[in-house]
Amino acid sequence: MQKIRNIAVIAHVDHGKTTLVDGLLKQSGTYGSHEQVNERAMDSNALEKERGITILSKNTAVRYGEHKINIIDTPGHADFGGEVERVLKMVDGALILVDAYEGVMPQTKFVVKKMLALGIKPIVVINKIDKPSADPERVVDEVFDLFVAMDATEDQLDFPIVYAAARDGIAKMDMSEPDGDFKCLFDTILNKVPEPTGDAGNSTQLQVFTLDYDNYVGKIGIARIFNGKIAKGDNILLAKADGEMVKGKISKLIGFLGLNRMEIQEAEAGDIVAVAGIETVDVGDTICDPQNPMPLDPMHIEEPTLTVVFSVNDSPLAGQEGKHVTANKIRERLDAEMNTNVAMRYETVGEGKFIVSGRGELQITILAENMRREGFEFGIGRPEVIVKEIEGVKCEPFEHLVVDLPADNAGTIIERLGRRKAEMKAMVPMGEGFTRVEFEIPARGLIGFRGQFLTDTKGEGVMNHSFLEFRPYTGNVESRQYGALISMEDGVALAYSLFNLQDRGVLFTAPQTKVYKGMIIGEHSRSNDLDVNPIKGKAQSNVRSSGADEAIKLVPPRDMNLERALEWIEDDELLEVTPLTIRIRKRWLDPSDRKRYGAKK
Repeated sequence: MQKIRNIAVIAHVDHGKTTLVDGLLKQSGTYGSHEQVNERAMDSNALEKERGITILSKNTAVRYGEHKINIIDTPGHADFGGEVERVLKMVDGALILVDAYEGVMPQTKFVVKKMLALGIKPIVVINKIDKPSADPERVVDEVFDLFVAMDATEDQLDFPIVYAAARDGIAKMDMSEPDGDFKCLFDTILNKVPEPTGDAGNSTQLQVFTLDYDNYVGKIGIARIFNGKIAKGDNILLAKADGEMVKGKISKLIGFLGLNRMEIQEAEAGDIVAVAGIETVDVGDTICDPQNPMPLDPMHIEEPTLTVVFSVNDSPLAGQEGKHVTANKIRERLDAEMNTNVAMRYETVGEGKFIVSGRGELQITILAENMRREGFEFGIGRPEVIVKEIEGVKCEPFEHLVVDLPADNAGTIIERLGRRKAEMKAMVPMGEGFTRVEFEIPARGLIGFRGQFLTDTKGEGVMNHSFLEFRPYTGNVESRQYGALISMEDGVALAYSLFNLQDRGVLFTAPQTKVYKGMIIGEHSRSNDLDVNPIKGKAQSNVRSSGADEAIKLVPPRDMNLERALEWIEDDELLEVTPLTIRIRKRWLDPSDRKRYGAKK
């Protein structure tokens, strides 16, 4: 029997999970002395590296002495909470990372609640103790209070605490001790995390908790072996969530060590492996012994709360920058996404239109950003929340929102959120002139709020939210206050006309940018939309006049990336997304069509 420990690393976004896993990989001697390893090695996707966040849960394994420790690095953002919930069912222990200054955040609460409900005993790691403003003692008290509030058992409340600065590879059991390495953390894992239950002699039971895809072997299910053994070439029975049984054969068995995956011949109870060869495998399915099938309980997967319409790009500049522009190509790409991403769904509505549902704006913008980088060109509408009927009552999703902001701006933000139907629940001073305010708010109220929030707090505010529950519908929620500046001509924007337009509002367009009729080139300083001409040049005459050629001074245009633009648009507007540009446009390009639609509405 192998000596195995299975742990998950869970925390709020940016509290240092992936950096801690880096440290565990390095200090366990998993890398050879000749290997060059990047920072945050587990964040393998280009978007993860750029944004510094984990998007997909990933597993690795390290050898420490005689033990093999399987580690799963989980995402910290609320939009990927469903991944964390599934991962927790596969492990016997969890490292909860908490920032030594920020303390308990919404996502920490969300994952702790799931973990305690599953009866997992935590190891609390207070990370970033090297921050000048760190206050580890306060944070330990916060964690303890949270556990009590979440009805933790006596055993769970007796958690070990490790103080760490993961970036520097430092850990210790007491703040008064000198800095040590991760040995104390490894020892705590071996002593406090129970060995996996299950027996290699029983009938085979594996449960799949995440999916991967490979062009050569097809769908890959990453699963934990709860009982029995599995070997390459075995005939198995796949028990689906709806009770259907599918026969299959394991064509490949893959084990993990460090950043490498290697083919293995067999594995036994307690281990985490990847299996290939079963095309219909899904998250939550059980792989069992055909002679004695004993399926495990299927997993609950979180429901999507937002929908967005993806459509074929039909603007006047369509097809000039993208490689994949047809409805068939977009459908194929969405099919491929659904193969591995269980938290998202899509359905086709009408000609070249697809409704994509997900857990939040970030999840949907990451899909759009990946598609854009792969050469796709498409349109996206404004995100809408999913409204459903529960016992005859119309209900919508609510979020738990936490904002950290300079104390001087608190009044403004509370007033703005009040107009968006938010209810304030708590307000706590955080020291250093900052205040933390907690709200419960309809998810609709958060759409389009981030840009306004950053403006009001001069970029110093931090907002985080996680899904609470479905509650009765709250009526209308205030949205964008300002109108749009809309181009009334096709052509190329000129500095001369943009200079005259910048008094009317904030521009999104630089000189020499292609524009078309109905494209939005800026935000109006008033609440109505305004048609403007951005391509008008200076009238030339053959008479000289003094002061005619004064230098044109343009304010730099506001940089509208995919997320900002998606939050900014209203119902009658679309984003045109291509590999090179993101343009904002009206759904109806012709002004008379817009008037007719406005009158109908």
